[in-house]
Amino acid sequence: MMTVFRNSRLVIIALALAGIVTGCTGDGTSKPASAPATIGSATRNAEPDRYTPEGQSVDGRDGKIKVGFSMDSFQEERWLKDRDLFKKAAEALGAEVIVESANGDDAKQILQAESMINKGIDILVLIPHNAESVATIVKKAHSAGIKVIAYDRLVKNADIDFYVSFDNEKVGELQANAITRLVPKGKYVYIGGADTDNNAHLFKKGVFNVLQPLIDKGDITIVYDQWSKNWLPAKAIANMKEALAANGDKIDAVISANDATAGGVIQVLESHGLAGKLPVAGQDADLAGVQRIVSGTQTMTVYKPIKLLAEKAAELAVKLAKTEKVDADRKVNNGKIEVPSVLLPPVAVDISNIDATIIADGFHSREDVYKFAKR
Repeated sequence: MMTVFRNSRLVIIALALAGIVTGCTGDGTSKPASAPATIGSATRNAEPDRYTPEGQSVDGRDGKIKVGFSMDSFQEERWLKDRDLFKKAAEALGAEVIVESANGDDAKQILQAESMINKGIDILVLIPHNAESVATIVKKAHSAGIKVIAYDRLVKNADIDFYVSFDNEKVGELQANAITRLVPKGKYVYIGGADTDNNAHLFKKGVFNVLQPLIDKGDITIVYDQWSKNWLPAKAIANMKEALAANGDKIDAVISANDATAGGVIQVLESHGLAGKLPVAGQDADLAGVQRIVSGTQTMTVYKPIKLLAEKAAELAVKLAKTEKVDADRKVNNGKIEVPSVLLPPVAVDISNIDATIIADGFHSREDVYKFAKR
């Protein structure tokens, strides 16, 4: 009996060991021990610390899509809004967002983007400081299998995957249309943005789409036309001083590429007793800009509903990261390829429609906009 008992124990141990080696599936069939184990809805790959959630193409460590958001700077008020709105929209879609700002430094932006790529982002959203130099970022991202979306500023001469922005030529056209209605003839000053920013060139192109026929007729003369390096108001101030000095303070209208440069222009006009006496156009609907419209020193701004932009960019980023189909309104040539693009419509804003646009959208509060209004 003892011998039978010992033999039975040996058989049981052998069977147990066989079970460990082969494993067992839910339907009773065996499978090799080397087959991947299922964890919930995720299947482990060769690397034990990485898995791909079922139905998702991204190989994320925690199942979340990682979005890198590389920004030029926070110098202008609007970019802080873009950051917060984009982050909120992407997180609502289940993504994680890493944000870096280069403070207008090309080399720093490249290093920051490389760092995000090395951290394992799944998609890169890029606001370039320099439209040309960041092409190297696109190459590095693509080498790592990461797609790139240009956000509001086009990347030149690179194989970017998507571009989402506003119709920036239209921005310039809206500015010029507003000012030429008030001053159909006269001496005009154009204060541009950063020469390194492709948008600055598009704004200017739009302005001159409207002005050129009037220039050709002899109705309008451009007496000063200069860029403002890095969009700095200080550069706009220097430019405006030069413009007035060159023309004996006799100018009739100013078109500035954005509200920050318009603020510099108006500061100079104030020192010459000219603020509010000639029309000045801006863009971005910065709070200071719309306050100047209310006070009468700035004529108009161009409002770009950046909540729509941020939400659209977040949607596109998540879809591209998942390799889902995305739709483009049109294609925009960046000097190398025709880039699939979505371009949203900008809105001209003056004293007549501030309440119906900027305030109604919650972009700025009525209390803030009218803070310095004359009672």
